[in-house]
Formats: sequence, C-alpha cells, structure tokens
Amino acid sequence: MNVEDILKTEKEIPLKSRTLIHFLLVNNTITEALSAALKPYGVSLQQFNVLRILRGQNKKPASLATLNERMVTKMSNTTRLVDKLLLKGYVERKVCPSNRRKVEIRITKEGLLALKKMDASMSEAEDNVLQNLSDKEMEQLNILFNKFE
Repeated sequence: MNVEDILKTEKEIPLKSRTLIHFLLVNNTITEALSAALKPYGVSLQQFNVLRILRGQNKKPASLATLNERMVTKMSNTTRLVDKLLLKGYVERKVCPSNRRKVEIRITKEGLLALKKMDASMSEAEDNVLQNLSDKEMEQLNILFNKFE
C-alpha cells in the first residue's frame, strides 16, 4: 500500500504524515472487511463488540458503564447499541433489584447462538485481512502497537 499512489500525488509525503495516513488507510480496510462479515447478521462492529463483552461476563449482568469501559471503540451511544440488540432479541435489560438506578444487561440464548455464527464469519474475515502477515510479523506489529500506550 503506497500512500502517495493512493492519494495520487507525486510529492513525497513526510514520514510522520505518511505513517499516520497508513494507519488510517489500514484502519479503513480492516473496518470495511469486518463490517462486511457482519452485514448478513444485521449487526454493526460496535454491536458485535457488546455481544462479545456480554458473553465474556459468563451469565453475570453488565451495566452500561461496564460495556462502555470495555468497548474497543469508546462511544457515548452505548444505550442505543443495547436498544438495537434488544429489538433483535440478543440481549435483555432489567433494573437491578438492589439499586433501581442501575440497569443490568445480559446476553440471551438467541444472542449466544447468533454470536457463534458471527464468530465464524469474523474469523474468516480476520484470516483474509491478515493473510499477508506471518505470525512473527503480527507479533512484531503488536510490540510496536504497544508503544502507543
């Protein structure tokens, strides 16, 4: 992926700018591939992320704050994401009996079944996106990504 070719410029882009543009272009490629894998299920990447978080709760409820805290992409519209998943029957929402201001959210059996199907599609999409990288290269990339902490 040559940034200058993609941007159709003959001028060499400075290294820092080229690096950041590369990140943005790679992010777009990954987002498009993963979104396409989820399209048949009518679920967004963010909704998929919420379902995975809830599955990881092992039948324990999560609050909106917990979901927002654990989201890969931090968003202010977690309530809307949960509302959409409620309409699909993938989650249930109840008021906490001990604290009526707190809402408890759990994944349903239907949500778990749908998520299992989505997992297979996402795994295939991940393989396609990463097909040109060896395990060693992915490890190196992750080491470099950790420098952004």
